[in-house]
Formats: sequence, C-alpha cells, structure tokens
Amino acid sequence: MAVSTTKATGSPDTPGATRHHRPVIESRSIDYVPLAERHGKVWHLFPVWFAGDAHLATIATGAIGVALGGNLIWTAIAIVLGNALGTFFMAFHSTQGPQLGLPQMVQSRPQFGFVGALLVWVVALVTYIGYTAFNQVLVGSTMDHLADTPPSVSYIAYAVIGIVLAIVGYDFIHKASRWLTYLTGAGLAVFSVGIVVVAPFSADQLDLSAFTLAPFLIQLFHAAVYQLSWSIYVSDYSRYLPPTVGVRSSFWWTYLGAGFGGAWMMLVGAVAAGLFPKLGLVDAVVRAGDQLFDGFGVVLLLLSVIPLFTIGTLNFYGGSLTLLSSIDSVKRIPLTLGTRVATLVVLGVVSTGLAFSANDDFLTTFGDFLIVLGYLFTPWTAINLIDFYVVRRGRYSIREIFNPHGIYGRWNWRGLTAYGVGFASMLPFAVIGDVEGPLAHWVKGADITMLVGLAISSLLYLVLCRSLDIDAERTVITSADAGLDPDHAGHQAGAGHHA
Repeated sequence: MAVSTTKATGSPDTPGATRHHRPVIESRSIDYVPLAERHGKVWHLFPVWFAGDAHLATIATGAIGVALGGNLIWTAIAIVLGNALGTFFMAFHSTQGPQLGLPQMVQSRPQFGFVGALLVWVVALVTYIGYTAFNQVLVGSTMDHLADTPPSVSYIAYAVIGIVLAIVGYDFIHKASRWLTYLTGAGLAVFSVGIVVVAPFSADQLDLSAFTLAPFLIQLFHAAVYQLSWSIYVSDYSRYLPPTVGVRSSFWWTYLGAGFGGAWMMLVGAVAAGLFPKLGLVDAVVRAGDQLFDGFGVVLLLLSVIPLFTIGTLNFYGGSLTLLSSIDSVKRIPLTLGTRVATLVVLGVVSTGLAFSANDDFLTTFGDFLIVLGYLFTPWTAINLIDFYVVRRGRYSIREIFNPHGIYGRWNWRGLTAYGVGFASMLPFAVIGDVEGPLAHWVKGADITMLVGLAISSLLYLVLCRSLDIDAERTVITSADAGLDPDHAGHQAGAGHHA
C-alpha cells in the first residue's frame, strides 16, 4: 500500500515539537501534543467534568420527569440510571486523548475521511454555538432576576469572559475546574444534607408504587443524551496527559466526575420541581434552597450560575478547535495562536448575535433543536468508539490524520455509510416536542433513539470494516510516524498506542 506521508501545514510537527516549557497562554490547537509536552495528573479529569456538569442547564434537565407528571423518587431513579448510561460512552472518548494527543473532532478523520469528517464537524460547530447562545440567554435571564442586570450586558460579558479564558487555554481550564468543583461540591453537600433533614416532601413524591412509564423513560433518556452530548468535547481536555495514564484510569476519573456532577445537579432540579411544581425553574431553585434557611436559595442559584461561565469556556475552546479542523480540511492554514484567537472571536460574535435575536420561545425551540443535534451525534459516537477500541485498537498514524492524501482517504465510505444508515434508523423512534416518529408510540412517546442509533451504527460499521486491511495499514503507520517524537527515541505514536 503506497501512500504519501508529506507533512502538511497543519501537521503534528508544527509548531515547536521539541518545546519543553509550558507557556501561560496555550499555543497549540488541533496539532499533535508531543510527549515532551505531556503533563498533568489523571485525577484532574474528575473536576473538569464535575464542574462541567454542575450548572443551571443541568438542573433544568433534571426537572423534566416531574414536569411531565412523574413523582420525585422515580424521577431520581431515572436520573441516576440515565447518567450512568450516557456517561459510559462519553468517558470512553476521554481515554482517546492521552493515547493520541489530539482533540476529539480531529480523530474523526480515520473513520470518515479527511474531507468526509466535515459532516460531523459542521454539526459539532452548530452544537457549540447553540449551547453557548442557550447558556447566554440562561445567564441573562438569571442575572436579570437576581440583580436587574440587563440581559444584553450579561450576553456580552459571558462571551468576553469565555473567549478570554479559552485563549489562556487548557491549563487554566483545568485549574479553574478544580476550584469550582470544591465550591459547588460544598454547596451541593450542604443543600443535600439540609433538604433531607428538613424533609418537606409529600408521601406521593416518595411513593415507589406510583410508577408512570412515560415520564420515567423520557427523563432517563434525556439524562443519557445530555451526558452523551459531551462526547464531542472529551479528549480535548485529556490530550495533554501522558499515554502512560492508561485507558482504565482516564475512563474512571472522567466517568465519576461527569456522572456525579450530572446526576447530583439533575437531582437538585428534580427536588426543586417536586417541591414547587407551579414555579419557574429559577424561582423553584431559590425556594428549595430557602427551605434550609432564608438566603441560601440565592446562594444555591449563584453556585449553579457561576459554572455556566466554565461551560462557556469549554464551548468556545472546543468550538475553536472544531472550526480550525473544518477550515484545515478545505484550506491549509498555519496553526498559530492568532488563528485560534480569530476563530474564538468569530464564535463569540455568532453566539452573541443568536442570543440577542432570541424571543420568549427561544429556550423551548432551541431545546428541541438540540435534541436533533443529539440524534446526529449518536451514530458518530458509535462509529468513533468501535473504530478505536475494536477495529483499529488505538493504532493510528498521527501524521496521516493530517495528510489529505494519506491512508485514511478524503472520503471514507465505511464510516459515512454506517453514519447515514444509523441516523436513518433512529428517525422512526424520534420524539421532538409534540412530533413523534411512527414507532415512538410503542414506547409511550419515550425517546429511545440513542439505543437504536448506537446499535445499528456499531454493527454496520463492524461489518463494513471486515474488508479493511489492518495489517497493511499498520505497516504504513510505522513508517509514517517514525521520528514523530524526537525527544523520545524509539517511540512511534501509531505503533505505541494500544486501546
């Protein structure tokens, strides 16, 4: 198998492959992180994903089951099970970062092709921008409620803070996440213990015999899809870790961080909705906190708003990497700090414009839109994980991923076919607002599309990859990545990474 291994502008060998110091402002973007620059401790993944989930948008997700008529105890069970399910797939993506030293979305090229990966990148970009605008509106309405701050001021401040922190980059995000985890964890612990002691719940809310299928399943799968949506981010924040941290440890620290953070915050939402079902989300959270003592409700609300700035930073940071990947697939560009800053500014302008254009129905309408985006990412998750853990077993050529004429091709028909069929198989079971697919009534309107999409995409991709010559590919990998890490003699990225 003769292929070109020419280094492109966006290749892993630029910039500064032998740099040993860590600058205050991150200089890398979508390029490979050499082993000489790897640093950090694997447990640092826990606070990144705990803080990433511990915010007001997660609280809103936990209130869904109660709002649909389920009682508190069964909503809580659905939340825990949904988080356990969705985080399982998300955490496996986290292990790819230390093994490959690449951002999450760039890793789609071996499955979909150098240009074909644009399919999922465009969807990822819309997701990043949409979630950012969603959170800007959420922060704006909350600050207007708490301090009469004009929403427009909050929108702009949110974007500016997120962009600045994203420019500083990876190390700052990790440090800020640790402090936020300590802060929000303490507040959640006080609320959790206090609300149990106060015990203001009615017998109906805790009645295990009052099971209703539809609210239970809808809450379970909303929680699962919410956690699965992190998949497009995950290895962005583990790619500087050395590969020696291993798959198991990076999986568990991510799983526990996201699982605990997501479930705990969703349970706060379920409790608030269960206690005050007739109030809006913000008022319900404040009133629930005030059950402990007057004033704690505002503290609890603020603790859930502050991490929204962290998730804003994650969205800008990941969105920048995805936009750079998309541009790099069409036109080779220098991967410098300047280009990263430029993409961050573009994302900030677009998301802020979307927030300013939001009307009273924006949160509901966009919530439905994000469900569709979740559908679009489910088959990608399946294909990416099957390829990494089963088909190629973590053996990739870093240089060939950045080579438009390399072994992974410009368009990979296997991944694209599995993706298209997997997505189409989900549509009959889809539930988007009041619109249901023709088979959704079989499960009482519950959205089980994630399970369908994961299964169909995985199985079809496995079948299609039976014709893939893995042995020939690995021969090319060994040659292509020779000398990739000059400071670590004998190391070859593709040959040294095993899932």
